[in-house]
Amino acid sequence: MKLKFDNIRKSFVHVFGGSVLTENFFLRNMRFILVVVLIMFLFISHRYTVLQKMSEIERLERVLKDARYESLTISSALTEASRQGEIERRVEEAGLELKVTNEPVYHIGK
Repeated sequence: MKLKFDNIRKSFVHVFGGSVLTENFFLRNMRFILVVVLIMFLFISHRYTVLQKMSEIERLERVLKDARYESLTISSALTEASRQGEIERRVEEAGLELKVTNEPVYHIGK
């Protein structure tokens, strides 16, 4: 058991001491290792950017949904206010002396 613990300790010191980086395997493949690390950083940063954009899209969809409901409410109120019966009621409330004609409208043409 003592031998196994010493091997683990030597491996730990070997890796974290920095002497593993001077071995021939790492020196020959240093470019590949750097490219792999660079690609990892690019993937991580790209994922972070995508998550930010997705949260922005969700926020804008909520704003759009609220705007649609508000537009529907305003359209409904405008439709109600522009009905003939509503207009007649408002004219009477305002005290205007306007009457609805029973005669059709005549168009004068050229």
